[in-house]
Amino acid sequence: MTTKFGFTKMDIDEFETWISNLRVARTILYIQEHHTWSPSYVQCKANNQFEIQQGMKTYHVSTHGWMDIGQHFSTFPDGSILTGRSLESTPACIVGFNSNAICIENVGNFDKGKDVMTPAHRDTIIRMAAALCKKFSINVSSDKIIYHHWFNLSTGARNNGSGNNKTCPGTDFFGGNKVADCESNFLPLVKAKVVGKINPAAQNTVIKYVTVISDTLNIREDANAQSKKVSGRAPVILGSVLRVFQEKNGWYKISGSQQQWINAAYTKEVKRATVNADTLNVRSGPANIFPKVAAFANGQEVFVIDEENGWCKISAENKWVKKEFLDMA
Repeated sequence: MTTKFGFTKMDIDEFETWISNLRVARTILYIQEHHTWSPSYVQCKANNQFEIQQGMKTYHVSTHGWMDIGQHFSTFPDGSILTGRSLESTPACIVGFNSNAICIENVGNFDKGKDVMTPAHRDTIIRMAAALCKKFSINVSSDKIIYHHWFNLSTGARNNGSGNNKTCPGTDFFGGNKVADCESNFLPLVKAKVVGKINPAAQNTVIKYVTVISDTLNIREDANAQSKKVSGRAPVILGSVLRVFQEKNGWYKISGSQQQWINAAYTKEVKRATVNADTLNVRSGPANIFPKVAAFANGQEVFVIDEENGWCKISAENKWVKKEFLDMA
């Protein structure tokens, strides 16, 4: 593995080992698959992956005003992978569907008649999705592995590609960008790489979910403020939803397999819920008079941070939905 511009480059074998050992506090429920469209294969040379990644970051920061590159990972035609923004941070990729997601940008234009995916790239995309499913105990389904094409560009409503949508990840991405294409052509390949592999941490019982209410929150080796910070772990940030496996003396253990503790005083318990309506509007406040900012599809999972007059706040930002259209876990 090599590092440049703050990004780390690795091949898929290295990634599988790296991700299995990586400690991530943020709750991950979804994997987003994208293509960059531009840059495409024609811009990719033998050793310019870092320059392409840095170019995307510069564009995201200077044009969109984001604090960092939008995606967590980028994959390249030679099968290499570059890290992007921290996995502890929410991506900036699909309007209304970034919370609890990992965003993968597959460099290339995979619309029909454009780039022909290389065998190395294909292998990396499949194995990467499988490794992430294994790591975060994500079911291999079109509810959990999602394409940008399935979401309305303006509202974020899931319409499975029937309205104002990008073609992303491409009209020829593993045979197409529709839900049926994904289920027939991509998911079976991912599932074949996951079969029989279970993340040991998933066997531990999650007793609750909490969200971070301070700007940052240190992760320590034991349940007290004098304990050392966990080596190699950045603090978790405001709005992150974390799993709690154990409580002790006002502290929460947030790993099922390792000693990683946070001070409970800087968190708030949240409830996991599932959308039960065909489409659920998301508004900027707890009433119908507030502007619509996104929409959720049936079956989407959210975390309820607060409740007010029959409405539920589902983000550290002001995003609210009607409680009657949620099934609480």
